[in-house]
Amino acid sequence: MEPDQTLTAAADPADPETGLRAVAALRKLVDQLEALQVRNARQRGWSWQAIADALGVTRQAVHQKHAHRLGG
Repeated sequence: MEPDQTLTAAADPADPETGLRAVAALRKLVDQLEALQVRNARQRGWSWQAIADALGVTRQAVHQKHAHRLGG
């Protein structure tokens, strides 16, 4: 099955369990990708404000979510 077909099947309103599991899997993937990219940006000298701007959130939100993983 092609990726688009898999997503379409996951969104089938006749099977909410499959759809909800797909949402949970996507959230986990997005969280992992965000953590990776925040770490990448910080290693390249980006400020918390620049990261927040790129993510469309406040500096406080991104710092609170990721600073503990990066040691400050």
